[in-house]
Amino acid sequence: MSKSVNLNFNSLPAAVGPYSQAVKINNLIFLSGQIPIDVKTGLLIENNIEKQTHQVLINIRNFLKDNNLDMNAIIKTNVYVKDITDFPKINEIYASYFRAPYPARALVEVSRLPKDVLIEIECVIAAD
Repeated sequence: MSKSVNLNFNSLPAAVGPYSQAVKINNLIFLSGQIPIDVKTGLLIENNIEKQTHQVLINIRNFLKDNNLDMNAIIKTNVYVKDITDFPKINEIYASYFRAPYPARALVEVSRLPKDVLIEIECVIAAD
């Protein structure tokens, strides 16, 4: 088993720490948690759960597109939120980016996220 980082990261914000944005092992890509940074400006999206959720999913979708994949390649997500009462809003937006069969998912409330954002999403992607 070999670890590869031969992926296109142009659509993702730069890593904010000592980690790979994603690694590919065999036919799986493990995408690190993505926070709502506008790739064009490098700035965080305003403190609004709807806008932040869209930005994270747009960044993920663009990363997939740049690597010749689409949202259906995602097989598992972990969603971290600052306020679980935002779940209905997040769920509605999340559902608009996927179609059945949906990826497996965990969604948990956490006390704090990097840069004090409201949401972070990580993914496992099947890349045949």
